[in-house]
Amino acid sequence: MLKQILRDPEMLIGIVILSVLVLVAVFGPLLWRADPVRVDLLNSLAPPSAAHPMGTDDVGRDVLARFMWGAQVSVGVALAVTLVGTLIGGLLGLLAGLVGGWVDLVLSRIMDAILAFPPLILAMAVAIGLGAGTMSAMIGVVLAAIPWYHRLLRGEVMRLRGMMYVESARALGASNLRLIRLHILPQTLSTVLIQASSVFSFSIMTMAALGFVGLGIQPPVPEWGAMITEGLTYSLTGQWWLGVFPGLGIFALAVAGNMIADRLRDIYDPRSGVGA
Repeated sequence: MLKQILRDPEMLIGIVILSVLVLVAVFGPLLWRADPVRVDLLNSLAPPSAAHPMGTDDVGRDVLARFMWGAQVSVGVALAVTLVGTLIGGLLGLLAGLVGGWVDLVLSRIMDAILAFPPLILAMAVAIGLGAGTMSAMIGVVLAAIPWYHRLLRGEVMRLRGMMYVESARALGASNLRLIRLHILPQTLSTVLIQASSVFSFSIMTMAALGFVGLGIQPPVPEWGAMITEGLTYSLTGQWWLGVFPGLGIFALAVAGNMIADRLRDIYDPRSGVGA
């Protein structure tokens, strides 16, 4: 797989973009020491300059510092949402596909009920119900992502459990846990990895959308979606930098995640011919 990645320019571009933004999120605040919440009204709405490479906002806060801290928040939250969604959705999918029967029926009906709502609307409804904030927004995004894992893993497990080597292991007395650990889970890791890459992009966009409407991460914590909302007020008066830089950050993260997911799908999908 490593050789295929190194030969794939689209995959490399996605990995480079994602790596750069992760490095900015981790090391940026250490290198650029400006306080992202420090108010300086005398220096408000300053355009990009050597002192403030991304300018300042309406209360004089350094946009570059807020961008870096926003990257840390966005990447960290997206990774957490992706991990939790993978664990919960993946386990439910494995359970439904392997056990079947009433367990599969109940879980499938629950997932159908969740999928009846558009993902963003569902995340917004959960955030409103639990109260605007980081945790409620994360719960909403995880809840919207779980059915995707469930359906994908359920289908894969139902296909694999009919394979001869799985039937042979079951006939020899292997427990469900052993079947999952030795015969099913290793075969589904590529599917989970592809789905996780897609959910990462979805998490970035959804958290930004929730922040944009005021239901996500709350001030004074810098968050890209909220920064875009703040910049809209001044977008028609020439202060373009307030919304452009966080918008570019969201765009780059989402594009990188989608590029990686698409290329992984091509590599692992035997019908595409790419992974051959």
